Amino acid sequence: MYYAEHLPPHFHAMYEGSEAVFDLNGNVVRGTMAPRAIRLVKEWATMHTGELEENWERASQNMPLNWIEPLR
Repeated sequence: MYYAEHLPPHFHAMYEGSEAVFDLNGNVVRGTMAPRAIRLVKEWATMHTGELEENWERASQNMPLNWIEPLR
């Protein structure tokens, strides 16, 4: 998450050399990734939407972000 970059709230994900930007619901905003990777990111974001929203708020206040568990 790079808060100062721009709105709307979003996060970046990287997979095998490709990078995409996702909204906090896991929808691709920009970039490309393998379809399987996109599905996994969406699943993870859906499980952690509240935590992502909290981290965006923390970032907006220049506070450290909380750790979010990876998809297992």
